[in-house]
Amino acid sequence: MSATLATGNASQQAAPKAVEVVAGLFSDEVLDDALAAILRRKTPTERLEIAFRLWTFAQQVIRETLRRDHPDWDEAKIRRHVARRMSHGAV
Repeated sequence: MSATLATGNASQQAAPKAVEVVAGLFSDEVLDDALAAILRRKTPTERLEIAFRLWTFAQQVIRETLRRDHPDWDEAKIRRHVARRMSHGAV
């Protein structure tokens, strides 16, 4: 996965689709049976890498959404808002 999301129409269409796919795997924070079976076969290191990539993807989606919605914000403000959203308001 790249460090940044591509900008433009394709990424705007891809991000909602990806979010929809990921959201479809979870129901009330409980894993889908098929996904749970796949994850059970992974090593702890592989599961940690998957979690890290999901976390990074979520940060990228939030960051790009904020940039699109608030083009006047500087990077420091975007970083603060990403951290706040990722921490559910704890930061």
